Amino acid sequence: MLTGTAAAFAGCANSQSGGSTQQANDGKFMLAEKVADGAILQAFCWDFNTISRSMADIAAAGFSAVQTSPINACLEGEDGGMELYGDGKWYYHYQPTDFKIGNYQLGSKEEFTAMCAEAEKYGVKVLVDVIANHTTPQYDAIAEDLIQAGGGSLELLYHQHNNKEISHWDDRLECTTAKMGGLPDINTERPSFQEYFLEFINDTISCGADGFRYDTAKHIGLPDDPKEDDGFTNNFWERVTTEVDNHENLFIYGEVLQGGNDKLAEYINAIGRTTSSTYGGKIRESVTTNNVNTSMVGDYFIGSSDPAKVVTWVESHDNYINDSSWMSLDKDHVILGWAIITARKDGTPLFFSRPYMSNIDNIWGMNRIGPQGDDMYKDARVSAVNFFRTAMNGEEETLVNPGSDSSILMIERGTKGAVIVNTNGEKTVDFETNLKDGAYTDRVDRTTQYTVKGGKLTCESKLAENSVVVLYNDGYQEYAPCANTGVAEDTQFVTAADSYELKLTLENAEEGTVTIDGAEKTFKNGDTVTLKKPAEGEVAVAELSAKNEKGIPTYERIEITFREDYEITKGTKVYFEKPDDWGDKIYAYVYDRAENENAVWPGKEMTKESDGTYSYEMTRKWKNPRIIFNDGAEDGSVQYPEKKGLKVEADKTYKVE
Repeated sequence: MLTGTAAAFAGCANSQSGGSTQQANDGKFMLAEKVADGAILQAFCWDFNTISRSMADIAAAGFSAVQTSPINACLEGEDGGMELYGDGKWYYHYQPTDFKIGNYQLGSKEEFTAMCAEAEKYGVKVLVDVIANHTTPQYDAIAEDLIQAGGGSLELLYHQHNNKEISHWDDRLECTTAKMGGLPDINTERPSFQEYFLEFINDTISCGADGFRYDTAKHIGLPDDPKEDDGFTNNFWERVTTEVDNHENLFIYGEVLQGGNDKLAEYINAIGRTTSSTYGGKIRESVTTNNVNTSMVGDYFIGSSDPAKVVTWVESHDNYINDSSWMSLDKDHVILGWAIITARKDGTPLFFSRPYMSNIDNIWGMNRIGPQGDDMYKDARVSAVNFFRTAMNGEEETLVNPGSDSSILMIERGTKGAVIVNTNGEKTVDFETNLKDGAYTDRVDRTTQYTVKGGKLTCESKLAENSVVVLYNDGYQEYAPCANTGVAEDTQFVTAADSYELKLTLENAEEGTVTIDGAEKTFKNGDTVTLKKPAEGEVAVAELSAKNEKGIPTYERIEITFREDYEITKGTKVYFEKPDDWGDKIYAYVYDRAENENAVWPGKEMTKESDGTYSYEMTRKWKNPRIIFNDGAEDGSVQYPEKKGLKVEADKTYKVE
């Protein structure tokens, strides 16, 4: 769903103007041949089929690469719940149970392979987020193959320091061998584990992957880091960057969050590239304070390291989820920051796809794992600067604040093009410039005319607040506007009713197609369809598609959750009849979607009412609580139900069925 200035560029043209780093392809989009020369879309929690069906949109928005969430086998948490946060969690795919392709959140190996093939049609490279240094903390879920590869036992799979949490971040031995966030730390120096992991990487490459992001790279030792006394060496990075198939053509970078002995230069040397998290923080600060002074945004804050060897971002999934900085950034802020980092010569920019229709009051938006993220990645300002970056490959940069106004920034690339970012108030355009003389059309709105004569850039119109202007001629390719599908802004993605009227939106197409339960029907902008509560499960799905005038497709999947919210008051009692083979101490573990709990596992001991019958009284008010009965076994081997808890119902006597 796109509105206002957010009409993206989609395409049909064949021209190869604009330099040797660009390519034409079946999708007719001019994208960078090398990942480093283009822009990356982080398709956070999109499943493989969604990415595949969205590939035209990704290419049309000028992204030369798409980065998936982790594709490894992972912990199936909360009985396979598929909410980003609630009845399911996004972070379960960051809890490996094995290093093999496919998981319940993103899809199968076959679907991943098909996605890579679809990406190749459009000239889009595929990057995969991979975890190497930790597993899920639920030890009984770890695959026997992984245990055997790790030395034959859980104890040998992990580092000797795995029995403690990192507390001294400046201690490199502790930082690279102890637990982080409760996640067990794999001994990545063990040769048999390395061989097993390399098989996974090579399998991913054979399916079509073009590169990798290594999660928590700072917690895997460098060659000169201290080592445990196990006879192994810190050679993990050497092996995964030089002993994998097609390694000379892969785009590999590591997540190295700065601060506290991060050894950024050493990690760049070992891996090839790293993230530049401090720079992201500076960009967020700049656009929210209307201070884009060249001294503020020009420095990458990576010391003497090569700025061409970093991946930049305005925000990542880590800061979006784990700190409050995202709350100060509206969508305009994100796009202004994106224009700055993407128009620059160095760094490879990564665009984080926020959850679909998320906002300051609703961090999770539709709150579903699998569907596409927010349409912000298709905004006209985003796509225009993405294509600008590709066309400007090899051109040097000049950063200036026109008229010494720190609220406006102009990034010039040689004499060929410029991007202007205005963060505050209207501006009269009368700027000194290096652009060669001529007439230029703003490639964002494709209408406003600018003139360069004798080193002066002028325009009859004023620059609007929060605007991005993209100026260049050489290498520009005009594309037909994308067809855009979506739903009304006031859509409620969770309902307690038995049916829901979903209002559909459509742009740049005469009609679209909506598919519900396998049945297709056409729709026009403003039409409504009825989604009914499923007979089994909670989620109803509507798939939207349309084609622009050149036949380029767009796709969105809308998921509505049918779920009754309920409250349980303080003092509510429930009862449980224990099976004969359970112990005499019975516990009630109560939790909710917000991860509140009555106590850590196994919960609170229940009161014995009679032989075999126990009661538990709620000590506070709850919203949507679930309850699991158990006899205190730490591994949860004796509990009812086995996975997802039961709805709490006042005065009910629960029995094992």
